Amino acid sequence: MKFRPLHDRVLIRRSAEEERTSGGIIIPDTAKEKPMEGEVISVGPGARNEKGEIIKPDVKAGDRVLFGKYAGTEVTIDGEDLVIIKESDVMGIIEGKPASKKKAA
Repeated sequence: MKFRPLHDRVLIRRSAEEERTSGGIIIPDTAKEKPMEGEVISVGPGARNEKGEIIKPDVKAGDRVLFGKYAGTEVTIDGEDLVIIKESDVMGIIEGKPASKKKAA
């Protein structure tokens, strides 16, 4: 199934959650916080201004973004848990490669 958000909405796949703490303690699913970072899957055409003109969104598919913890609506599409949020709820685009995680010695 293909999903295309309307107006200024953005479809996001949350990034993977940490399974362990830095001390090696395994975190159960019920105690994990939802990540506030994710990858943009799809973006609507944009919102309309007072003149009726479409304002193009700043984010695009493939961007890694940071968004509010309680922002948006959680949906399941093709068995995958995703989030639909308004573009205004996106706090910023994360640029560059993800930081490599240190291995505990």
